[in-house]
Amino acid sequence: MDIEKLNAYLTDHIEDFRGPLNIEKFAGGQSNPTYRITAKSGKYVLRSKPVGNLLPSAHAVDREYRVTKALLGTDVPVAKPLHLCTDNDVIGSWFYVMDFMEGRIFWDPSLPDLTNSERTNMYHEMNRVLAAIHSVVLDKQGLQDYGKPGNYYERQISRWSKQYKASETDYIEPMEQLMTWVGQNIPPDDGMVSLIHGDYRLDNLIFHPSKPEIIAVVDWELSTLGHPLADLAYQSMQWRMPHNSIVKGLGGFDRIKNGIPTEESYVREYADRMGWTNIEHWPFYLAFSFFRLAAIVQGVMKRSLDGNASNKKAQEVGKLTRPLAEKAMAILWDQRKI
Repeated sequence: MDIEKLNAYLTDHIEDFRGPLNIEKFAGGQSNPTYRITAKSGKYVLRSKPVGNLLPSAHAVDREYRVTKALLGTDVPVAKPLHLCTDNDVIGSWFYVMDFMEGRIFWDPSLPDLTNSERTNMYHEMNRVLAAIHSVVLDKQGLQDYGKPGNYYERQISRWSKQYKASETDYIEPMEQLMTWVGQNIPPDDGMVSLIHGDYRLDNLIFHPSKPEIIAVVDWELSTLGHPLADLAYQSMQWRMPHNSIVKGLGGFDRIKNGIPTEESYVREYADRMGWTNIEHWPFYLAFSFFRLAAIVQGVMKRSLDGNASNKKAQEVGKLTRPLAEKAMAILWDQRKI
């Protein structure tokens, strides 16, 4: 990255930006490289597409910029986007710059450094903000055309099946079974459409430095218009993922003893916020979420093998495709309902 060229560009395109600048890549993240910029005028965050050959429709930093700009002033906390660059000549790929948010990011859903009451309040706050995302008035925020019409799950299963096949490195039988099952068992379209984040999980939330308050939801790369239960089920996967996995979950962890809600109580709290009496087809929503995540981590594996992964642990994460598919198939065999 040509630092002098970037400095000159940001000086010309961001109000009050003053260099010189220093840039440092954030640890974590498997998709769009993200950097902290420290300049004379303050701190910023730059988020870019990876370089190299990319899958179609992936790494859409322009959509991230658009949706966060639209959400400013709503009940959904976001970092203020400052500028979108679609000129590959500046740093080699598209990128956008946003405010740096000083706060806390947690990677372990057991929140080991917090007290029981703090953990409880953190989960209440995650639930509140998720419901706020799904309650955004689309027309009012100019997001009515942010997704395609038609059944969300049909579109998503088609998209992620194609993405999976495009990044396939080995034949994985449970993934083939899961892909077939979700495609054949889509619930009837109930007409619910909302803004969805697409990757709503703990480490994509920035909390206040000392309060159980989310100050920014980040990583909107997979956001679109779709079914709100896609986000809820996606986050609920953490209750079923092993606590000792590279992607830490709550499986095998005593939630009640440590002030963390059960999956059932978390889902019920969300339903109450949305004014729903019950949630049908929950096994499908969970299975779809595992399928989608398995397809995503397979893409991480492919980028790693191609040499353009964003994170050094990419191959380790990519190996999760099979266990994720197996977990989903176990849910379907069990057909547990909450």
